[in-house]
Amino acid sequence: MKALLLENIHTDAVKILEARGFDVTLHSRAMDEDELIDALDGVAMLGIRSKTQVTERVLAARPGLEAIGAFCIGTNQIDLNAAAARGIPAFNAPFSNTRSVVELAIGEIITMARRLFDKSTALHEGRWDKSAKGAHEVRGRSLGIIGYGNIGSQLSVVAESLGMRVYFYDIVDKLALGNAQRCSSLEELLNTAETISLHVDGRPGNAGFFGAEQFAMMRRRSLFLNLARGFVVDHDALRDNLLSGHVAGAAVDVFPEEPKANGDPFTSVLQGIPNVILTPHIGGSTAEAQQDIGFFVANKLVDFHETGSTVMSVNLPQANVDNGVTVRLLHLHHNVPGVLARMNQAIADHEVNIDRQTLATHGEYGYVITDVSGARVDELAEVLRDLPETVRLRQVTTKG
Repeated sequence: MKALLLENIHTDAVKILEARGFDVTLHSRAMDEDELIDALDGVAMLGIRSKTQVTERVLAARPGLEAIGAFCIGTNQIDLNAAAARGIPAFNAPFSNTRSVVELAIGEIITMARRLFDKSTALHEGRWDKSAKGAHEVRGRSLGIIGYGNIGSQLSVVAESLGMRVYFYDIVDKLALGNAQRCSSLEELLNTAETISLHVDGRPGNAGFFGAEQFAMMRRRSLFLNLARGFVVDHDALRDNLLSGHVAGAAVDVFPEEPKANGDPFTSVLQGIPNVILTPHIGGSTAEAQQDIGFFVANKLVDFHETGSTVMSVNLPQANVDNGVTVRLLHLHHNVPGVLARMNQAIADHEVNIDRQTLATHGEYGYVITDVSGARVDELAEVLRDLPETVRLRQVTTKG
């Protein structure tokens, strides 16, 4: 059994997979399509972070791939529909690096409000500039959060503990935490808050979400942060607003195009502008977060391989049963009427006993985990594999 881990995934993931019998290959950088197809020869488990693109072409070329682990929050780098159509679950880590991103955002808000970056640069250049001009406390100032998910809501709580007034906007109805106030529109939020922090997801519809029109709605001399996705912000528009003074400072951790590996050259239209903090996509890059992510996602891959559990999968029905049997049939199928009945009739015809069975459906797919016992299980598996509705069938032997 082979596993391929790319983009500096934490060594705890390697240890977990190796302890369960996987031969693990570890690479420090991302791969393009052709490189990935070659590297996936004979690989069952693939682990990536945000830069490697797992496309339809990659998946079609390597049908033996069993599962994909995104050792990060986002999964937009994976063609989830193409993976689901081949019975390949994708797992991510939606909570593990939340605190790390929040702490970076808070640090950058304070840094910009106090103009610490400019003060530090001046001293490095040999200039003493002890002045309070343009430096402010964050206490009593307003923070507007766009996207009130795991990160946005925790940022809300931490910012409020510092004495900030918090407003948020989300297209989904979300429960406000603490004293945070929901805004009914993006325009209302931009007109209200003095600091704007973006925390939207990476769905394709969010491309170009924040541009010249949205910057124009912001209060003059506001601060702006993007620790979400690089392609959601028009960087040329942000540069224009920084140079005009409409935006007083910005902190950007993500970029429309990012280098594949450490040491590769990087350019941005935001370079060289005062009170602008540029960081190389390190929002979740703390030792604690990466260790937690490595542990969480690696165990999801192992659980799926050994038991068929799809709990926390982002693209397949979520099903799980306890261990303790000998043979388990994992059947992903198109979600149409009568499939389960045909499966169970085939099981009866082969004189195989059902010890336990779990069905979960999601959209166009259904997923059945069936624990069985009997002499003709292998023959039954071939019959189920040939059902017209079958997407993928896998047979595993579990340990009690």
